[in-house]
Amino acid sequence: MPESSEDVVLPAHLHARPAGQVVVTAAKFTSTVEIVHGDRTANARGVLALLALGATAGQTVTVHATGPDAEAAASAVATTLRTTPA
Repeated sequence: MPESSEDVVLPAHLHARPAGQVVVTAAKFTSTVEIVHGDRTANARGVLALLALGATAGQTVTVHATGPDAEAAASAVATTLRTTPA
């Protein structure tokens, strides 16, 4: 099964609004998308799981996707994380 990973330095804290936008983006793909921060991993389709990561501005997270459209999914979620305003 195809996999793709991409590191993202967060321009803003991963709070409710950006987490919601990540969920909307991840839902467009069939691949499983996860966000990894330190020793924590969250499904990108769960707002509460993303908030529980505790990722703040300037920290690096890794977007990891597995599935038929993994590369596109990881790229889209990474772009959403990079461009979501505070």
